[in-house]
Amino acid sequence: MSGFDFDLVVRGGTLATAAEVLEADIGIKDGVITALGRNLPRGAEEISAKGYIVTPGGIDPHTHIEEIGQDGSVAEESFSSGSAAALAGGTTSFICFLPQWKGHTLAASAPGYEARAKASRADYSFHQIITDPTPEVLEKEVPALVARGIRSLKVFLTYDPLRLDDAQLLQVLATAKKNGAFVTIHCENYDAIGWRIDALLKAGLTDPLMHAWSRPPVVEREATHRAIALAELVDQPVQIFHVSCEEAAAEIARARRRGVKVWGETCPQYLTHSHDDLQGPDFAGAKAVCSPALREKGENERVWARILDGTLDIVSSDHCGFSFATAKQAVGASPYGVGGAVSRPDGRPAFNAIPNGVPGIETRLPVLFSEGVSKGRIDLPTFVKLSSANAAKLFNLPGKGSLMPGADADLVLWNPDAERVIENVALHHAIDYTPWEGFAVKGWPEVTIRRGQVAMRHGEVIAEEGTGRFLARGPYALAKPRGVVPDGFDAALA
Repeated sequence: MSGFDFDLVVRGGTLATAAEVLEADIGIKDGVITALGRNLPRGAEEISAKGYIVTPGGIDPHTHIEEIGQDGSVAEESFSSGSAAALAGGTTSFICFLPQWKGHTLAASAPGYEARAKASRADYSFHQIITDPTPEVLEKEVPALVARGIRSLKVFLTYDPLRLDDAQLLQVLATAKKNGAFVTIHCENYDAIGWRIDALLKAGLTDPLMHAWSRPPVVEREATHRAIALAELVDQPVQIFHVSCEEAAAEIARARRRGVKVWGETCPQYLTHSHDDLQGPDFAGAKAVCSPALREKGENERVWARILDGTLDIVSSDHCGFSFATAKQAVGASPYGVGGAVSRPDGRPAFNAIPNGVPGIETRLPVLFSEGVSKGRIDLPTFVKLSSANAAKLFNLPGKGSLMPGADADLVLWNPDAERVIENVALHHAIDYTPWEGFAVKGWPEVTIRRGQVAMRHGEVIAEEGTGRFLARGPYALAKPRGVVPDGFDAALA
């Protein structure tokens, strides 16, 4: 590349950062942004961004990709297909999950999973799920994980094979505090859900809509309050995953006013979908079964309001794909069922045995851009915060979520005027449907650049398998405790 100041210049775009919107060129060298300004010298390669909005590459901090089941089965969304879908939708980095199964150590729960991740086309990192907090796991394996740059733990308060009770949650929170790790929590009340499921099944109510009836907002609100209270007791920073309703968001807002270090994320499905999507002919509602469940009409705008007031400051996909033709209609297919597999007269699973999860890694940003920016709910800096910058800070991904010199050259060129109707046939994931089939959006990612290389152009994914990098995460301020414990007695460190 001799004779050029830059390997690549992205020229003449409208740049959107987490702080401002400006007109400038971007100069890139060795995969890093090295200059911003007008009329930069020519690069060895040039891309015209005239008429486009240029944002940092998206960060999706909540994805389920190629997960390995306790029985050795492997989820159909591979790192190759999932990362291709991410890049096509403007996401250049994602975080997925290392599993643990009860009765197993962390190392024995997912042998080879990190090797599988090396096929990714996008950059990636991991959260470690903790389902069985034994002394070996907490005292030996978690410190070793943190030393390798895996600095966030995921816990569930529901699902038979995954949930922790309160005593176990306290153990995990205390371990995270000792090791400088962050904790993310799926908040729903397990026993309340089980009680509702039993009553619904006894009443002969088995349709997909009953999934929402079995876990109304109150069970999410209660578990959110409890998780925050225990985190406050320990003085451990946490994030509440996939907040679906105002009731749960209000618990986060209340705790933050007390100074508690708690954050909340939501997902596009809670901004656009409702109980209506859990109904329809030919079992179509199963496509929208996810947890927490979709809420009644009108709740979408209340969740948007919590985005606008800063309570919910990240929008992830919670991409968790199960194809409709196979897993969503198969009795016994759900790895996260409650109450066992129950079949309906038509041979399909009752609501409690439908696999929980929807695909969304590719549609996350187009839906957020369209519903947020194009419809005037949020401005471009807020879009950048929700889609990348806040996740980079909360999970300590240095060089990501920024357009400043020194940052990784992860960019997305958006055509703000492009109008599309989402169709699964045009998407890159391995799943046979999208909950946004037929959904009209305005604003579309036309070019995705990952570390200075064009990874997607006009819907064609160019990045090859194995070109993504593992993102190790070091210690950082947001994960540090406040230093406030009841009576001044720190039980976690005693």
